[in-house]
Amino acid sequence: MQLLDRTFDVSITPTASVQLPHDTLRALEAYLFQEARLLDDWRLDEWLALWDEDGRYWIPRFEAQADPFESISLFWEDKMLRETRVRRINNPRNWSQQPRTRSSHLVGNITVEGVDTEGHLIVRSNVVFTEFRNEQRTLAGTVHHKLRAVEGGGWRIRMKRIDLVNCESVFGNLEVFI
Repeated sequence: MQLLDRTFDVSITPTASVQLPHDTLRALEAYLFQEARLLDDWRLDEWLALWDEDGRYWIPRFEAQADPFESISLFWEDKMLRETRVRRINNPRNWSQQPRTRSSHLVGNITVEGVDTEGHLIVRSNVVFTEFRNEQRTLAGTVHHKLRAVEGGGWRIRMKRIDLVNCESVFGNLEVFI
């Protein structure tokens, strides 16, 4: 099973530094802002298209969790699970989305940390995520994107790791993507 592939590099420690031109940094910021907007605007199929074929979405359950294999995670999703979740939450008969969740992402403090062993950019940011469905909830955390450069320009998400400030809390239903 792809999710149990222990060769998938989940490390967020860069193996080399990288200097990017100012316009590339601005493009990276715009990419992260666009990702957040797609989620807030419920354009989930477009959001899915941002991902690498074998990309992973990970929200650790514990502070400083080293990997998703030895400990439980809040989310550890590959392409199939992300697509399944999108189909489920978009289904008009899904009672847990009556009314539909509304959200707002605030993304900031974006920095390029370096590259991993495969040359993927490691980009760190902070997120404040507010959602409303019957009541309002706010979550915050540090996000690490691993981005693969695409020929001709742009990036694909290889991994998105969200370390929530309150990762060890007891959560109500976490249904939409952060």
